[in-house]
Amino acid sequence: MVDDDGDHLRAVTDWLTVSGFDVLAFERAEDAFKAVLDQRPDLVLTDLRMPGIDGVTLLNSIKRKAACVPVILLTAHGDVAAAVDAMKRGAEDFIEKPYDADRLVALLTKAVEKGRMSREIDRLQSLVEQQNEADAIIGDGPAMLALKRRVSALAQVDLDVLIIGETGTGKELVARALHNRSGRAAGPFVAINCGALPESIFESEVFGHVKGAFTGALSEREGKFEFADGGTVFLDEIEAMPPVLQAKILRVLQERVVERLGENRLRPVDVRIIAAAKTDLSAEMAAGRFREDLYYRLASVDIRIPALRERVEDIEQLFVHFATLAARRYGQAELRPTAGFLAGLRQEPWRGNVRELKARAERFALGLDADELQPAMSQMQTLALPEQIALYEAQLIASALSKNNGNTAHTAADLGIPVRTLNEKVSRYRLR
Repeated sequence: MVDDDGDHLRAVTDWLTVSGFDVLAFERAEDAFKAVLDQRPDLVLTDLRMPGIDGVTLLNSIKRKAACVPVILLTAHGDVAAAVDAMKRGAEDFIEKPYDADRLVALLTKAVEKGRMSREIDRLQSLVEQQNEADAIIGDGPAMLALKRRVSALAQVDLDVLIIGETGTGKELVARALHNRSGRAAGPFVAINCGALPESIFESEVFGHVKGAFTGALSEREGKFEFADGGTVFLDEIEAMPPVLQAKILRVLQERVVERLGENRLRPVDVRIIAAAKTDLSAEMAAGRFREDLYYRLASVDIRIPALRERVEDIEQLFVHFATLAARRYGQAELRPTAGFLAGLRQEPWRGNVRELKARAERFALGLDADELQPAMSQMQTLALPEQIALYEAQLIASALSKNNGNTAHTAADLGIPVRTLNEKVSRYRLR
């Protein structure tokens, strides 16, 4: 809080402190700016008109050196135009004097929460970026270590690759890893689900079309292969591609050219093709459903992803990983699965593979599996008593909120506490 009016500064500081804020008060903008750089507060509330360095100058300095810190301005009635201009410069908001004290608290609370959410988004984005690295392929068992080595070896070799794995094993994850670690990482990664595109529009979507090529073609359109120039095309479920289209894809693989629908001109494309299939294509070829020449063109280099039942040693690590990500994404307290519960996961068939495990972990993180909410006593006993109580309370509240679809009034009634008390605990435990 920055204001050269000492009486007003003390009054506002006292009120905000009573309202639950930790406040550092300054009469000089210079001192406040040093504190911003040292402590990175959640928010700066500053008067607009001050002798020496005014509020706008302080705002500009903060935006240059600590852009993530939101700034709210206190203005007199005649300064509204200046305050609006300050918002164009990056101010979060402004409030006119005289103002209602409760409205000021509400404004600051909203701004602080918005700032925290912004930082949480940045943290999650950083987490996502980290998962584009080698550790994105989770698992340290023999099968996954072999897979990681093969992905690393093939990433730098600009060859087309066939990925084979059951539904839910992570074929697109492996394809993206190949792309991200290759010399094409700066180029586009374009995924095409061969089983989802109707045959009637497949050629137009994949190869593009010119104006008037068919009814409704009002302008020319670039196809996905052209869009991916310099990058990677991922053909998922290629076994579902009709034979007539397989021939067209084969031509792209062999000649690296595409021909837009309704055009006679060949357009060169610089792409790497990664195809994925749920089953061994040799069986599809033997049954006459997959072209022999396309199979041999793709199958020269392949990656086979093990099913989850073939890598049970990775199940616990995967489950905790997905549950932790889900808890952070949805603002829930991170629940700790018991050792017995984790061991039980190994006994399940996991026909949906990693995708099924991920869904199960997300249900657990959201408190939707009531039997799994109790923390392991062996884990609880390693914490101090207040921490044990806080963890257990957070789990109960998270479970009740999930049960009531986030309705705080119904949740408070179920827990037998006032809504205000519930809101305080939700804030304390960073629940949402």
